[in-house]
Amino acid sequence: MIRRLTHPAAVPAPAHALVLAFALASAALLAACAPDAPQAEAERTPVRVAQVRTGPASPAIATNGVIAAKDEMRLSFKVGGIVRQIHVQEGQKVRRGDRLAGLELAEVDAQLEQVEQLAAKARRDLDRGERLYADEVISLEQLQDLRTQAAVAQAQARGAQFNRSHAVIVAPHDGVVLRRLAEEREFVPPGQTVLVVSGANRGFVVRAALADREIVKLRLGDRATIRMDAFPGSVLDGEVSELSRAAESASGLFPVEIRIDATELALASGLVAKLSISPAAAGEAPLAYVPIAAIVEGDGERASVFVVREGRAVRREVRVAFITADGVALADGLSAGETVVTDGALYLADGDGISVVKDPAQAAGALRFPGRRG
Repeated sequence: MIRRLTHPAAVPAPAHALVLAFALASAALLAACAPDAPQAEAERTPVRVAQVRTGPASPAIATNGVIAAKDEMRLSFKVGGIVRQIHVQEGQKVRRGDRLAGLELAEVDAQLEQVEQLAAKARRDLDRGERLYADEVISLEQLQDLRTQAAVAQAQARGAQFNRSHAVIVAPHDGVVLRRLAEEREFVPPGQTVLVVSGANRGFVVRAALADREIVKLRLGDRATIRMDAFPGSVLDGEVSELSRAAESASGLFPVEIRIDATELALASGLVAKLSISPAAAGEAPLAYVPIAAIVEGDGERASVFVVREGRAVRREVRVAFITADGVALADGLSAGETVVTDGALYLADGDGISVVKDPAQAAGALRFPGRRG
């Protein structure tokens, strides 16, 4: 009997050997797919963070105003007439008592002469009346009438002399001529501004006007910052020095004056200023402030932020009070000192792992440009 020989490789393997081979293959596959520690760390979302700070409970009041000298004066003649001469030009420095302008005095002097002559006549009549009354020629009533006429004539003479003295304009203090609003040989009515002169001793102010809801927030002494296009990059400090409690009839706005702190800038009346006034009352109940980039899913006054907790981003609901140029003020939901996610917040879900970066270009969602790092 011939026995058939079989190659060892063709002999069927036992069942337990097949199970062991499958288990080893599965373990090798899982080991190849499982990430190591550096790979898991790389899956964290790169973000930038910021700390919650405190700030005023109401936003700063922003408005525009005009620079003016504190003791700026609008000078005019007491009486109307033809301008005889204006001795100064715009920008010219003047000293206290300098003669600046004058009217033609022919008519003014004639009126003064008339009332002085009438006063002299009334005085003579009174002297004669006193003698006649002593001789019992006239009655006491007639004497009293003469006294009244003399007093009235003297008062008219004093008024004419006052008008004559104010038919010229003199500098009330040292300063600079800001504007010249009339020319020689021009007729000007009484009280019309001829010259605007500023003083050199009391500095400059910003004059502005505010709505009723803004004026009620301010107090004297509230601080303000002033910026001007004429001096780009320069920021001046000031404080509220005057608050009107009556609105202007034409605009319905309330005038306010900001005194500018001493500065070396060559300020001039008429420069346009941008004001930011911080009400002192706003600091009595400070609010939490976060960068606007930290806000996600805003809906009206409701919004969300991601707070950093042990390397993860935890979503938290907050309530927005108002938005400023520097950030978002929150009525509740956060406390000062907490850390929130800013750049990259829009790419997070609640509980995601994060890694903090300093370079904005490395945060999630940052634009990448060819040839630039990050």
